[in-house]
Amino acid sequence: MKALIIYHSEHHGNTKKVADVIGQALGAKIVRSTDAGSLDIAGYDLIGFGSGVYYSKLHEILVSFVERLTEQREKKAFIFSTTGSKTYSMRAHEAFKDVLVRKGFQIIGEFSCLGFDTALSAEGINRGKPDAGDLKDAQRFAKGLANK
Repeated sequence: MKALIIYHSEHHGNTKKVADVIGQALGAKIVRSTDAGSLDIAGYDLIGFGSGVYYSKLHEILVSFVERLTEQREKKAFIFSTTGSKTYSMRAHEAFKDVLVRKGFQIIGEFSCLGFDTALSAEGINRGKPDAGDLKDAQRFAKGLANK
């Protein structure tokens, strides 16, 4: 299985940490969303899309990338995110799933964990997140994807 991860990590590197762990577990190529514009995804069997959550949405650069893709005919995909609140993450995943499904992706998994977030205050919330336990959970998630 040939895997690709496209991620957006804007502020604290939370999502990059998760992308790196999942990518290593899958032996995936890892690409920042800002570098994915001309990327050809045709040769990949599984594509992961990850981002921090911004006001209940995944980052607009990642969403725009998917919206520009041609029909994918049931290509397998998964979503992952880091967030200040799991409630916002669930909403973001639901909205992004709609975009992926419209493009023909078959979604085979989702992962989210808390991440350090300074959107509402300089001190932030979830300091130290994602932590070693979260990254271990991400690794387990990735290994489960390999069996699907």
